Amino acid sequence: MSEENKLKRPKVCVGVIIFKNDQVLLGKRRKTASHGQDEYSFPGGKIENEESFVEAVKRETFEEAGIKIKNIEFLSVINTAKYKEHQAVLVSFRSDWESGEPFSPPEENIGEWAWYDLNNLPKPLFYPTATIIDSYKTGKNFYDKE
Repeated sequence: MSEENKLKRPKVCVGVIIFKNDQVLLGKRRKTASHGQDEYSFPGGKIENEESFVEAVKRETFEEAGIKIKNIEFLSVINTAKYKEHQAVLVSFRSDWESGEPFSPPEENIGEWAWYDLNNLPKPLFYPTATIIDSYKTGKNFYDKE
């Protein structure tokens, strides 16, 4: 292992599939995002210091999409290095919409939020989002560096 790689550490992140009236919320990653540009994604992001998983999911969802969620349940753990320089351990969840209409603050990486039928999603999907969908559909809860 190179000295440079020894200094890099995966980031701990959360992601959430949100249901409202049998549809899920997806947004298109902006061209200004550091990776996954123009791919469709669920809300999510890095956990802040001393923050719980549930707190992080609620915060990221509100910051990125302006909505509140409820009934948050663990879904899976994903170790991904799909996007070079962005290895992450992603803890994913499923939840239900509680309130608010999705909107896209200009400083966030995701915009163009919309509700989609789970069996008719836009493409391309952000890799972590596709993995969360697979976990939801299959019940698989562990993905190791795929």
